[in-house]
This record gives sequence, structure tokens and C-alpha cells, in this order.
Amino acid sequence: MKKLTLAIIGLLSITLTGCFKDDDTPIVIEETTIYNENGGGNTETCPTITKAGGIALNETWTNDNIYILDRKVVVQDGVTLTIEPGTIIKGRAGQGSLSSALIVARGGKIMAEGTPDQPIIFTSESDNITCGETSGTNLDENNRGLWGGLLIMGYAPCSLSGDVEETQIEGIPADDTFGLYGGNDPEDNSGRLQYISIRHGGTLIGDGNEINGLTLGGVGRGTFIDNIEIVANVDDGVEFFGGTVDASNLLVWAQGDDALDIDQAYSGTIDNAVVILGDSSDHAFEIDGPEGSAVGSFTLQNVTMKGNAITAGGEYADYRSNAMGATNNIFAFNFKDSSDIELDNDGVAANYNNDILTFSNWEIVLPTGVTDVLDVFNNTASGTTPTPGYGSEATAVNFGSQTVGANTSTLGWTYASELGALDF
Repeated sequence: MKKLTLAIIGLLSITLTGCFKDDDTPIVIEETTIYNENGGGNTETCPTITKAGGIALNETWTNDNIYILDRKVVVQDGVTLTIEPGTIIKGRAGQGSLSSALIVARGGKIMAEGTPDQPIIFTSESDNITCGETSGTNLDENNRGLWGGLLIMGYAPCSLSGDVEETQIEGIPADDTFGLYGGNDPEDNSGRLQYISIRHGGTLIGDGNEINGLTLGGVGRGTFIDNIEIVANVDDGVEFFGGTVDASNLLVWAQGDDALDIDQAYSGTIDNAVVILGDSSDHAFEIDGPEGSAVGSFTLQNVTMKGNAITAGGEYADYRSNAMGATNNIFAFNFKDSSDIELDNDGVAANYNNDILTFSNWEIVLPTGVTDVLDVFNNTASGTTPTPGYGSEATAVNFGSQTVGANTSTLGWTYASELGALDF
């Protein structure tokens, strides 16, 4: 038994006893409540509840509290976590085994349905946002890596190396079995996510290994994902590791690596997305294919991507590793003259030739110094030449005359919109 005695902060102190391990093994919940009088952008009093370890029974997080993630908090198999609209969840700083994250294990569910007026917000403990607010005043899109992220594991099929059925998600140590994902149920249901903003995450979990803003490992199409925003994550914005889940109305702004990343034969549809590269961003899209013998085909459609002239990376897209799927109705602008849309090996170039990887209706505002839209498309395969001409699916346009891309009005609820990043 261990006793927690909390110092008095503001209005109330609570002493709580409970059984739990000293390491970060998710066995039970450690919960404390502290009332802060000046924790956010206003002077409103708001209770703070700290969570650590495993959630073993169904519970609801309410919007009259702020929830602090102390290391990894795991929704266990058979358990449902419900989060009310307008609830704020803050991740505590820490790296490696001390990094904070909310993880939904296979068989667990998260029911997190915000609204346009009351989005559910995941952010850093250092963010001075408080109850009833949609943003604080002390952080912006350049504050990255201040906590971990949101990870959801499922039982849907993935194409994995060695044709194994399950594997461990990146960012979670191998001995933590709640990081396993993959299976044989394409209809698997991990819950509902809607009107969610995830900010300032991506802390380092290991050498060169950061957590994505939203990680989806083997998530099935029974899961509902709509209106998701990722801002200022160190690694990728949203990464799909296999699975069959569909996702709509996504916004990724100022990520440190790739905005939308597809791996392991992800076979769902991503519809209506906005990517806004920041000063440290790499690709808008990074698309990989199967790692085992199982195959799957993605659909990525109705996307607007805005480049950045400062970032050392700042590419449109990279198609790699036998990528299979369709990328349709893409509008891109504000990229550098060196930015490209790349086929980077013979396997993916062959898939392009065989109509396994397809493109349609790309409209691009050409950077200064680029006069031919075909010059934006770059085949770096060593022995395969795309035919009839890689890039023939694209058209050069002037800004304002585009006919494809995202419907940005659906994302007016976002933090990015509040800060003016959608004003284009």
C-alpha cells in the first residue's frame, strides 16, 4: 500500500490511498484532485484530476475538470473511457518510460465526441488553457514535444513483416503488451473520436523514436474518426499502421515529420484533410505499402496542402515500399521549387505502371522558378520508368482558381482556424 498526501493548492487537498506499482505498469488508476485558481488563461477555478496507470473499469471524464496524464494511461481490454465535450486533457512532461500518453489497448474503447463549440482538447500540462476555453495564451505551433500523444490499438488486419498477425506499435516499449496491434477483424470497433484537438505532443520515447499526435494501429472500420486536429507534434500528425478505419475532416499543422503517414497496407479512406507545413515539417504525405504478403489499398482524397519555404524538408509527398492505393483531388500551394512528389523505388514505380498506385486531379500552384508541373513529379526508382508519364494527372493552376482540395469550412472549429492558419 502507498499513501499519497497532496499539498494544499488553492481550495482543496485530498489524501488518497491505493495499490499500485512504482513503475509505469498499468495496473490501477492513481487519482488525485487539486483545485487551481489561476491555471489557465483566465481566473476561473477548475479542478485538476491526475491519472496514471491502467483504467480497469468504465469511467467518464467530465468537462468541469482538467485531467492530467502522468506517464502512460491505458484503457484496458473490455473497458470504455467516455470523454465529455469540452473536456481538457493535459499530458505531463517526461521522456522514455516517463513519457505521458493515453493509450487504448485492443478490446478497449474510447468514446470521445466533442462538438464544434466544445471540442475535446489534448495538450501539454504547461498549456495555461483552463475549463471553458478552447486555447491558452502561452503556447503556439512552435511548441512541440511537451508530452506524448493519443494511441489506439485494434484487431483489424495489417500487412506485417514475416506475415505475423500482431506486432508492437512504435513508441511503446516491447514489454508493454498494451502496445500490441493487429488481427483479423476488419470491422473491429475501438470507439468514436470526433472534434478532437491534439496539441504540442511527440515527446521522445527512445533514441530517435517519438510518439505521433494520433497513432492508429490496426484500427477497424467499426471505429468512427471525424474532425481531428493535430498541431505542433514532433513526429507525424496522424499515422495509420494497417487497419481499415475511415477518417474524415483532418487537419495537421506544423508537425515535425510527416502530416499523414500510411503504412502496412492501410485499407481505409481518408477524406477531406488540410495539411499546413511548419518550419520543421517534412512531407505532407508519406505513403508506404505492405510489409508482408497481405495487400491492401488506401484512398486519400480531397486534400489541401500548404507548403513552407523555411523548412529543410517541406516535400509534397513520398510514395515508397510498394505503396498501393489512390490519391485524388489534391490542391497544393506555397511549396519550394525543390519540393517534389516522389516515387522512390522500383516496386512503387511498377505499381504505378500497373494501376495499383493511382493519382487523379492534382492541381498545383507552381513555385517560382518551376515552369512545368511535370517537374514537380520525381521518379527516383533505379530501373523502372513510369509510363505514360508520371505527373500527367496534374495541372498547374493559379491560387484561387483551383477546383479540387479540401472543404476548409468544416474545420472552422479548430485551434488552427482560431490562430489564423486557415486564412488562405
